Amino acid sequence: MQQPDSPAQRHRENLAMEMKAASRVTIIGMILDAFLGIIKVIGGALFHSQALIVDGIHSFTDVASDLVVLGAMKLSRQEPDDNHPYGHQRIETFGTLVLGSILIAVGAALAWENTLRLIEGSIDTIPQWPVLVAAAISVVSKEWIFRYTRHVGQAIRSDLIVANAWHSRTDAFSSIVVLVSTAGAMLGFLRLDLLAAVVVAGIIIHIGWKFTWDSVQELVDTGLSAVDTEMLKTIARSTEGVLNVHELRSRRMGQDILLDIHLVVRPEISVSEGHQIGMQVVAGMRHALENILDINFHIDAENDEDQFPTTEKLPSRAEVQGIIAEHLGEIPQRSRLRLHYLRNKLHLEIFLDEPDPETVFTPENVRHHLEGYPWFGSARVWVAGP
Repeated sequence: MQQPDSPAQRHRENLAMEMKAASRVTIIGMILDAFLGIIKVIGGALFHSQALIVDGIHSFTDVASDLVVLGAMKLSRQEPDDNHPYGHQRIETFGTLVLGSILIAVGAALAWENTLRLIEGSIDTIPQWPVLVAAAISVVSKEWIFRYTRHVGQAIRSDLIVANAWHSRTDAFSSIVVLVSTAGAMLGFLRLDLLAAVVVAGIIIHIGWKFTWDSVQELVDTGLSAVDTEMLKTIARSTEGVLNVHELRSRRMGQDILLDIHLVVRPEISVSEGHQIGMQVVAGMRHALENILDINFHIDAENDEDQFPTTEKLPSRAEVQGIIAEHLGEIPQRSRLRLHYLRNKLHLEIFLDEPDPETVFTPENVRHHLEGYPWFGSARVWVAGP
């Protein structure tokens, strides 16, 4: 009988499938970018279109970005290890940052060069009709690769692949600009070709800035939006057993979300009940946002934001047992001592398995011997029935 796949095995299989899909679409795009870059640069040089040359250089930056994507995807899809327990998705974010920086640098250089030519005004050549053909081929092919790449990127939840898809669409946009400017230049508006080159460079800079800024936001652990944060708090507060939520922190790692949440519950419940309440909150949040990778919940017996921070100077269980033994003697062997650390005071509950014949462990007697300690809050004694 075949054993069901373990979560770890399914995770490895998913990573392998995502890497295969990302590599395939990126290689196809890279081959297309190289082909378009060659025909546009050569066509622009032969048929006198500076805008088409700039558009061709833009296509070659797509080839460079495709190489960055391939490397980043391979590294970011590695399994978590001891040094990277949350995985390697931030490598993908860094790859997006590098891609955006490349676009900004290339766009700025092209914009500067063609702005100078536009100011000098020495234009004496008219683009020829093959420029229109090259630009039209670029528009159609880049729009197709954009839609294909974006589909794959959304399917595998990869910001880097989606960013690369939009990089491809900027090439389509810039080719449309080349089409319009070439037609205008052929009608006698010669400056339109250089002006279009500057506009295309501006498009490259804008897209590069967007990629770079989004990546920086993620690398500095920018949290979820206020709307999503409030939605998650509402889910937690509506979970049975949760009295309040007094802290929710979030950060992103690629498409994944990491959460830390503090849940206020009744102080008298058991540790296991508090944990079960936390698991119900986790289930509700995962149902609302499917790309939550990890939720670390902390169970609080009180909202310590409304008072002084809980002190660590309160006595431990062993110290309390020693103080009780010093004043009252040892607690009977089969009895239990429960401690509640609330509002920087210690509240005791003693559960006696049978009545105390010597009436040592009574609430009054316990309070009498312990009330002189600054940490003492209250004492209760419970006796098992017959």
